[in-house]
Amino acid sequence: MEAPKRMVQIWMLILGAVIIYSDDHIFILRTFSESVTAEEAKQLRDEVREMFYHAFDGYMEHAFPHDELKPLSCEGEDTLGGYALTLIDSLDTLALLGDRERFTDSVEWIGKNLRFDINKTVSVFETTIRILGGLLSAHLIASDYNTGMRVPSYDGELLDLAEDLARRMLPAFDTPTGTHATGIPFGSVNLIHGVDENESKITSTAGGGTLTLEFGMLSRLTNDPIFEQVTKNAVMGIWARRSKINLVGAHIDVFSGEWTQKDAGIGTSIDSFYEYLLKAYLLFGDEEYIFIFQEAYRAAMHYLYNDPWYVEVNMNSAALVWPLFNSLQAFWPGLQVLAGDIEPAIRTHAAFFSVWKRYGFTPEGFNLATLSVQRGQKSYPLRPELIESTYWLYKATQDPRYLDAGRDMLASLQYGARCTCGYCHISDVEFHIQEDHMESFFLAETVKYLWLLFDLGAGPDNLIENGPYKYIFSTEGHLLPMTPQISLVREHCLYFGAYCRSSNLRLETNISGIAKKPGETNHSKTYSCPGPTCSLSRFTPQSSPAISGLGYCPGLTHGQRFGIKYAASADANLQDKSPTQRPADVVQSHSLVLVSNHNADQVDHVKHQDSSVEGSVVAQGEEKQQGKLIELFEGR
Repeated sequence: MEAPKRMVQIWMLILGAVIIYSDDHIFILRTFSESVTAEEAKQLRDEVREMFYHAFDGYMEHAFPHDELKPLSCEGEDTLGGYALTLIDSLDTLALLGDRERFTDSVEWIGKNLRFDINKTVSVFETTIRILGGLLSAHLIASDYNTGMRVPSYDGELLDLAEDLARRMLPAFDTPTGTHATGIPFGSVNLIHGVDENESKITSTAGGGTLTLEFGMLSRLTNDPIFEQVTKNAVMGIWARRSKINLVGAHIDVFSGEWTQKDAGIGTSIDSFYEYLLKAYLLFGDEEYIFIFQEAYRAAMHYLYNDPWYVEVNMNSAALVWPLFNSLQAFWPGLQVLAGDIEPAIRTHAAFFSVWKRYGFTPEGFNLATLSVQRGQKSYPLRPELIESTYWLYKATQDPRYLDAGRDMLASLQYGARCTCGYCHISDVEFHIQEDHMESFFLAETVKYLWLLFDLGAGPDNLIENGPYKYIFSTEGHLLPMTPQISLVREHCLYFGAYCRSSNLRLETNISGIAKKPGETNHSKTYSCPGPTCSLSRFTPQSSPAISGLGYCPGLTHGQRFGIKYAASADANLQDKSPTQRPADVVQSHSLVLVSNHNADQVDHVKHQDSSVEGSVVAQGEEKQQGKLIELFEGR
């Protein structure tokens, strides 16, 4: 009886059924609720909006300007750097909800009051995805009329802060494990003094390989390639140390390059490494990332996938290490949607959601051998990953089961996690014990994806679905727009101006003008470009720098920079235009990125009707990916 009973448990857990055992009989009961209608989706969307403001207002009233809210005691706490973390992480959610007043007030306060010249040692990973990503996303929204949320008084203050913060983190990359002058970064850095001499040399794969979107975006907005270069070097340094079967471990020594934890998986310590390989290609068009992603993804599906679950294995032998579902794995079905691999995404999401339905939340660890919560991993810290994948699967399939799943998850949060001033961590999913903490990502991601899910069900009316651009979501849920300025420089001109050639990069011992004590070690070094080498240079695609397409091309018109089509004025004098110049009124309202196939004589067109670039299908396998034209900007 035991073997068939266990098989029934596994599949009924996935189907969300109730199982009753009586003697030698197994009774399977399943209740069906009515699917979410468009009208109910509107009501649920409004409920999520109220959820956001319950938590955001609680933070602003009781915790601001501390980093995060303690929602039971209604107090603030500093968990990262003591610089209003939750406010910065919430900025683009405010914009997405159309809250012009609070978005404007928040941007103005940050521009006037936030400073990073503080003696704090911070996580490079968390500071990048939460603070740097939040500042860049809000800058791109606040500075652009086309978003409908432009702040009239805004003059680039958030971008200046982002650049200052990133320069303070550059010393972390001064390691020998990269492919060029810099390497895999330390996990932490002091914002004034750089890397402490006693700092641990061990970092996670995700911590070293999930920085490319934010730093790359900063390079393209500031004309300084160093940010994108150091993060790409880190990714290449990690990938160069992959195993013979194309798996990476969880932790690595940033100086020796030796793996200190050789467990390979798609969850804890590795998850967003995979995510940023694909998204860096989508955002920047750098083909190296997609080629690496294809190899890494193929290996993950071959060695880690135990349909419908994923396990952890030894990166060298593929021997099973840990039959465990951990909650960070739940982002994977959403990533598979972006990669165009929908069928396994559907099955895996169903398995993951069955765990949520069983407990009301997903525990940090669920043992697949015992089908029970893993000891010591019973908490649910308001993570967004399962909701994120639910959103992407609904976006891709329009299957109402995902709206139903969202309704269930919303109910769990409302009845299990809501507390006095916000929403609480759940310290034990079996007994729904609340804990006095609310991570900033609850407002940056969890609520955002839930609101977007129901907005899609109600008929989308938001910046992402109906705005002027397509967007990439960072791993923190921040909105990074695919404007031509960022993604399509080569489409408009061949000038990659104000760049240092990599051989001319040099180290300096000051960070943003902060004086250093004599004799300080190399952990306080920063990187700069010698003046004479930064003059405007013209490169062909074959001779362009190692990091192609960086920065702002001075030859772009406003329309070209932002993908806007303008009507010609009646008295426009175009007779003086040279034949090689294209006036703004005839700029095409769509642009294409060519993924070259050197073995093919022709290319095919792949059209995507989805208004968000994250709905684009990136085919698995190089034979499908190469030679495709991916349409990024459709005519409007």
